[in-house]
Amino acid sequence: MKAITKTLSLLIISIMSISAFAQEKAKFKSKEIYKTSSLVITQISENAFKHVSFKQTNDFGYVPCNGVLVRNNDEVIVFDTPTNDKSAEELIKWVKETLHCKINAVIPTHFHDDCLGGLKAFHDNNIPSYANFKTIELAKENKYTVPQNGFKDLLTLKVGKESITAKFFGEGHTKDNVVGYFPSENVMFGGCLVKEVDASKGYLGDANLAEWSNTVEKVKKAYPNVKIVVPGHGDYGNQQLLDYTIKLFKVQ
Repeated sequence: MKAITKTLSLLIISIMSISAFAQEKAKFKSKEIYKTSSLVITQISENAFKHVSFKQTNDFGYVPCNGVLVRNNDEVIVFDTPTNDKSAEELIKWVKETLHCKINAVIPTHFHDDCLGGLKAFHDNNIPSYANFKTIELAKENKYTVPQNGFKDLLTLKVGKESITAKFFGEGHTKDNVVGYFPSENVMFGGCLVKEVDASKGYLGDANLAEWSNTVEKVKKAYPNVKIVVPGHGDYGNQQLLDYTIKLFKVQ
């Protein structure tokens, strides 16, 4: 009887510890941890960070542009470069000197310069780049710095003991847009395929409006457990961003 009581006590303690840990993780509050005129970094979960750089545009003025970096065991992978090499150098320096991490890879999620405008800085620092074959083709056509390594539909890379994926679900904002995902913390970088809540449709010069909503439907179905969704521009949130984007581009 004593053995059963002891086992039950240990089980209750274990359940309470797991519950307390889960509650502690749920309490994580995002915080801005670095800010200059050219780069802002916000920690959005224990091991995921949103980086924001800026681009002057003719149609939309001075635009903040998001990217994400994820960390595990002193290693980092970056989704989207900052908009230019200066801001990219700043981000690389911050990762090395503040996070004390090695950057394993950078992944531009489509060919526009708000995704790969700072790619040369990563190459100059011997950081390998990966992109959809379509992104590589379009970067060449537009005379941008070209990502080094290509993939067709799905890329999986290790970051520490964890992994990330970059996956092509279909056309939307562009014909090459991919979605980044960090499974261990259920963090998604939707890039410009995903809109912040209440955003306008934005730049449509390379868009496939007929497929955009369908593509995001596929994204939503593929990641039912996603907790944090970061769009290409604006505030991050949860699955509500996917629902908003699907509705925004729904073909009547």
